[in-house]
Order: sequence, then C-alpha cells, then structure tokens
Amino acid sequence: MNVVNIAAYRFVALDDLSALRERVRERAETLALKGTVLLAHEGINLFLAGTRAATDAFMAWLREDARFAALEAKQSLSDTVPFGRLRVRLKREIITLRLPALRPAEGRAPGVDATTLKRWLDQGRDDAGREVVMLDTRNDYETDAGAFAQAVDYRIARFTDFPGALAADRARYAGKTVVPYCTGGIRCEKAAIYMQELGIEHVHQLEGGILKYLELTDGAHWQGGCFVFDGRGAVGADLLPLPQEAGA
Repeated sequence: MNVVNIAAYRFVALDDLSALRERVRERAETLALKGTVLLAHEGINLFLAGTRAATDAFMAWLREDARFAALEAKQSLSDTVPFGRLRVRLKREIITLRLPALRPAEGRAPGVDATTLKRWLDQGRDDAGREVVMLDTRNDYETDAGAFAQAVDYRIARFTDFPGALAADRARYAGKTVVPYCTGGIRCEKAAIYMQELGIEHVHQLEGGILKYLELTDGAHWQGGCFVFDGRGAVGADLLPLPQEAGA
C-alpha cells in the first residue's frame, strides 16, 4: 500500500483565512494531494491523501507556520486515494457545535494518551481507582461501524445534539472518570470542554481519538471498525481499509 492518509487538526486563532486558504490550496495542489482542509477562525482540520513524500512535505511546510508547529497527524495506508478531489473550505467552525462561547484555543480539558487509556481499561479503573466510562461523541452511523466496549452511546444524529443528551444524563458520571472519544480527537476536544463547564469533574479526552489509539495499541477494548469520512468507509484495528459490502 503506497497511499498515505493523514488526519490532523488544531484549535488556534486564525485571522487570515482567505490568504491562508489560497496558500494551502496551492501547496496541496503542487504536491498532488487530494482530500479536504477546513479553515475557520478557531483553527484547522484536514484529511488528505497522497504519497508519503507528498504528505510529509505538506506537513513540514504547514509546521513552518508557528500557529501549526505543534500539529500532529494520524496516518493510515491504502492502495488507492480515497478522495475524488481537493477541497479547501472556509467554515464558521472546524467542527460544528454552535456554542460560540466555547473556545478550545484558550484552554482544553486534560487528555489521556492511548497507552494509558488501554492500561486503565485493562485494569478496570484509572490510576486514582475511579471507574472509567467511555463516552462516544460521534454520530449514530459512525458508532454503528464500531465502538469501545460498553461505551455510552447517545445515538445522536449530529454533534449539535450532544449537549442536550449529555445534560439530561450528567448524573451518570458522578465520581467516575469519563473519557469522551471520537475519530481523530477534534470532536471530543470540544465535548470535554463542554463537560467541564457542565460541572462533570473527572474528564479526560482521548488524545488523537480512535485513530491514534489503534495506531499505538493492539486495539484491545475496541470492537468493529472505525468509520472514516472518505472512500474507504471504515478501517479495522490495523488501520487498513475494511472490505465494503457489495453495492456499498
């Protein structure tokens, strides 16, 4: 497999969106990359595919901008490019929640890395002895592809439904450590901040989301595939594309 798929995001204040859009588009086109880059005043979110040399060169170029110096990409492989074209778009939010007072660039909830989370799930408790509750912040069709074992799933149709579902169920998390998770980390970063503001005390977002967990662990406690927003449909615990049903 010689196609590298990268996913990355960063919440950081951006005020030159139009000019940045053109620079990003030009660089990605020069490197023959395909996929989607979203830009908003709150940051950047990207899903791109191409050769390893091209994806590495793009990330190195992007990190030359001090605002993106800490940008980390999740990687997976495929035989073909799972995007039909390149799109660089300006958005109100790089992940839509419609809570403008929530500003991830100004501070975030504590994170838990993949290997630490696996250890917590192996032992059934976090290092403080609290029960760990996994909370899926994705949409219902994503969770249908796969999820962490025994995770809370609100069966939401869109991320904007998450605050209402959580507020009605907040008592569930009293005295427990809750780990909101999502595909690559961006959605659960906003979710974790909202949970803290709601008064839920022990919240740790999964750093890098499901993709980083599968990359850095043996995939224990994960069941099924991980839905991805491209032509692959879903990837397995080995981050390789899952066979798609005939006619899908």
